[in-house]
Amino acid sequence: MSFNIGLSGLYAANKQLDVTGNNIANVATAGFKSSRAEFEDVYSATRLGSGSKVIGNGVRLANVSQQFTQGDINNTGNVLDMGINGSGFFTMSNNGSVSYTRAGTFKVDNAGYITNTDYTSRLQGYGVDANGKIINGVLTDLKIDTSNLAPKSTSLVTSSINLNSTASKIDDTVPAGKFDPSKLETYTKSFSTPIYDTQGNSHVMDQYVVKTGENTWKVYTLVDGRNPDAAGSDPTKVDPVASTLTFDSSGNLTQVSTPSTLPPPNPNPIISSDLKLTGWKPGTVVNGTFTPNGASANPAGITISMAKTTQYNADTARSIPTQDGYATGQITNLTIDGTGTLFANFSNNQSKAIGQVALASFTNEQGLQAIGGTSWKETFASGIPGYDAPETGTLGSIASNSLEESNVNLTNELVDLIKGQSNYQANAKTISTQSTIMQTIIQMT
Repeated sequence: MSFNIGLSGLYAANKQLDVTGNNIANVATAGFKSSRAEFEDVYSATRLGSGSKVIGNGVRLANVSQQFTQGDINNTGNVLDMGINGSGFFTMSNNGSVSYTRAGTFKVDNAGYITNTDYTSRLQGYGVDANGKIINGVLTDLKIDTSNLAPKSTSLVTSSINLNSTASKIDDTVPAGKFDPSKLETYTKSFSTPIYDTQGNSHVMDQYVVKTGENTWKVYTLVDGRNPDAAGSDPTKVDPVASTLTFDSSGNLTQVSTPSTLPPPNPNPIISSDLKLTGWKPGTVVNGTFTPNGASANPAGITISMAKTTQYNADTARSIPTQDGYATGQITNLTIDGTGTLFANFSNNQSKAIGQVALASFTNEQGLQAIGGTSWKETFASGIPGYDAPETGTLGSIASNSLEESNVNLTNELVDLIKGQSNYQANAKTISTQSTIMQTIIQMT
């Protein structure tokens, strides 16, 4: 019987050395999770159970469990390298065969799909709609869209403006004070803002402010030096339409009044807190002749927000304006944030969401089946996966340009290696001792 006990001990020690050796071999494998050999003792038993003085029959391997503790996150500089800081698994699909991994060493195949290193499985996540909104709930193969970003015509211009309350008034009722963009003495200050038409062509919108009263200013708006409401080509033939800004005694804007350009019966001015350009037609003026460029303005017009305009005793100045239009853009690089959202960055300084990584979670990670390639398969013991975006619930975050290193503690493994060797030698000694005893008994007969 001692031979069997010793042999079971040798087998167990050998398995322990195998597990330890495998851990050591994968100390530099990204996303690798160390394993632990788990043993249990063996006792003989009858239908009535085991007695109180039963000697054990040795040991057997009960399980080899993987330890899903967090590995270190190290920067690599590769944008498609992704490490999970926290719980969860990347989901990979190979023609419908789904596997799960913590190794975030991803590549892009010739079709633009994000794949594993051998290009056999595609990373799963959520796609986007035409407006760049993430479509949650439906997993799809993540793909990097390298097409150009279509232009967007300007629909809104916003800024903060202060008009100096102590500025000199300009009498625009006399010929010398009549507004003329080429004469500095006919306006107080001018501001320029780039705007875009439907084909992504850039145009310059100039706003000229004129102080006409104690709490009253006029604003003239020209686009490419031309009155945007003028049907003709020469801006000098059609006077620009001025909007009147009215302030209260505290310097706060009370209203913006713009004369109506519509024919009767709509002669009343438009009262608002904004300016509106509705008649602009993109084009150029050369030698007094207007030539349209084939594009158009935003169909809803261009709203120029004046709500943040004040009249205080400070220099007439404007903050950096913002406007929502842009030209055509070519993709320049890719960024991934902590929620796993992939953003394509374009040459026109715009960015657009093109997808989001989905993470899988399991009730029992220990129940996953290791299939090699630093990947696992779902089993009955693991339970079905739950999918969601990173940083949702208990799921971890995504660290882009980084990889999760192996969680193997090399020092501990080397100690276990020494212990496994000692165990093997001790069990071998058990067999050797039993052999000596048997030989002595044989010699006595």
